[in-house]
Amino acid sequence: MDISLWVWVALITAILAMLLVDLLMHRDAHEIGLREAATWSVIWVSIGLAVGGVIWWGYGSEFGLQYYAGYVIEKSLAVDNVFVWAVIFGYFAVPKQYQHRVLFYGVVGALVFRAIFIAAGSALIASAAWVLYVFGAFLILTGVRMMLQRNEHVDMSKSRTLRLFRRLVPTTEDYHGHRFWIRRGGALVATPLLAVLVVVEVTDIIFAVDSIPAIFAVTQEPFLVFASNAFAILGLRAMYFLLADLMHRFIYLKLGLSFVLVWVGVKMIVGHAFVTIPTILSLGVVVAIIAASVIASLIAT
Repeated sequence: MDISLWVWVALITAILAMLLVDLLMHRDAHEIGLREAATWSVIWVSIGLAVGGVIWWGYGSEFGLQYYAGYVIEKSLAVDNVFVWAVIFGYFAVPKQYQHRVLFYGVVGALVFRAIFIAAGSALIASAAWVLYVFGAFLILTGVRMMLQRNEHVDMSKSRTLRLFRRLVPTTEDYHGHRFWIRRGGALVATPLLAVLVVVEVTDIIFAVDSIPAIFAVTQEPFLVFASNAFAILGLRAMYFLLADLMHRFIYLKLGLSFVLVWVGVKMIVGHAFVTIPTILSLGVVVAIIAASVIASLIAT
């Protein structure tokens, strides 16, 4: 896939423009309602699908399918991240009107870190193709572990990130609007909102360790990996406000995600060692697994 510099510039400019629009639209702290979250979710998903259409039109159906496969995988795995955000916000008792600000900067940080991971992964695959076997085995093991631990819950009181942050950074007990820092006695002191942001960022880095290799299973094109990641992530804030209160209903979703990880891990190994599995088949399997887990969850609850 021959991607010129101007296409990269256009992609990054579009992402920055959308982040700026989102920031301006939510510059005043307010609680995101279900209707607003649903509207923004439709907007972000529509943009993500439209980008895939442009890639399909400009570079052919195979690359378009690879983008959509990466987008669906990232979007699916990100749902688990959304549920962890709900646990984090609940533990810190973050007022709802301040949650969007945390997630905005969290998403910006996620884009930066994932760009670094994607560049490193692409360079590694280009220099040593056998690393695909390592990625595939890692995804299979991660999927099995997620399957076995699907009923375990995140315990924020045991978070090493939070303990380290509190040990190193002086922090106030109370929130001060949507500010991350305040001055007290002439010195800068963090508010609990900064601790929440740090935990959210570290959590996303941990999730990226799973999701980035998973997308490399359907495409090794750096442009497609980054684009599918970026446009899936941009809609996560709206998805959180849409799904956070419904997390108790998706009881089989983590089981479905574990099957997705195992499937893409197997595809990566088989596709590199034996025979290439068609992208449309990979996409169909992922969509079927996620749809089945969601439908089964809604029926059961």
